[in-house]
This record gives sequence, C-alpha cells and structure tokens, in this order.
Amino acid sequence: MAVPTCGVVIFVGYATLRPKVPQVSVTRAQMDTIYFDQSSLMMLHATIVIKAENDNTRAHARFYDMSYTLSFRSQKIAILMADPFDVRPNRSLELNFVVPSQSIPLNPEEVNAINWSLDRKVVDLDLRGMSRTRWKVWLIGSIKYVLHLDCQLHLPIDQTTIYPHCTSKK
Repeated sequence: MAVPTCGVVIFVGYATLRPKVPQVSVTRAQMDTIYFDQSSLMMLHATIVIKAENDNTRAHARFYDMSYTLSFRSQKIAILMADPFDVRPNRSLELNFVVPSQSIPLNPEEVNAINWSLDRKVVDLDLRGMSRTRWKVWLIGSIKYVLHLDCQLHLPIDQTTIYPHCTSKK
C-alpha cells in the first residue's frame, strides 16, 4: 500500500510542479578585433555572451563545472569558464566572456582557411563544451543534468554583433 501511495504523491507533485531542465544558450557574439600576419600567427579578441536560464517556477538551479572551448578549426583559442552560481526560479543570468587570445601559430591548412575567412569577412569559430546543473524538485529530491553546447559562430570581422541560435535545449 505504501508503494502505490508514494507513486501517486510523486506523480501529483511532478504534475503540479512540472520541473523543466535549466538550459544554456549563446545569446550574442562579436569579433572585436582579429590580426593575422605573414609569419602565420593569428590573434583575436571576441566577446561571447552565454545565458543560463531556469524556467522552473519554484526551484533554484545551480550551474557548476561550466567549461566551453572556443577554437578555430583545431586550434584552441580560449577556454570559457565560470565559477558555480545559482539562478533563481523563473530567471536567467547572462555571463559576458571577453576572449583575448595569445598569438596562435597556424599550420598551412589553417592559414588558407583564415585567408579565405578574411576574404569573406567572416571568421568561423567553434564553441563546444558543457555545464552541469542541479535543482531540487519537491519530494523527488535533487536532480542533476549535463548541458552540452556545440555551436559554430560565424563572426563578421567588422565588429557586428550576431545572435546565434545555439542552445543546450534538445
């Protein structure tokens, strides 16, 4: 008798609260500057804004282990990381990442790719990584979830801000 009663209580609690998985998304990005010289070295400065969203109406969400790698082809440019943080119920938080790169040596294939990108006036960068989230759902307990991002950002070199459709929501 106790098992069916617990099942009904958990189902009613779930149906009432309707917990939603928090998510992360890239809301906007911009190439601030890019430099490429004859010695096959590239440097860039970009701004990327990632939004952490909690659509739950009654549960705080905790985001932790946030780590995203920004790269050009196979060359790692930067790792975007954030300390653990909470997002209140039905709220969001924007994280502003300013990415200054060091001099990045490019191989001949990457040199051709950056020359082609500069001719097109758009540089394609990859943003990949994950964040973990945890939130408490009434009697069910704490729920943990991994949020993945896998984006290709097409950044114009003229400092135009883009608004990519890149989210962890499946």
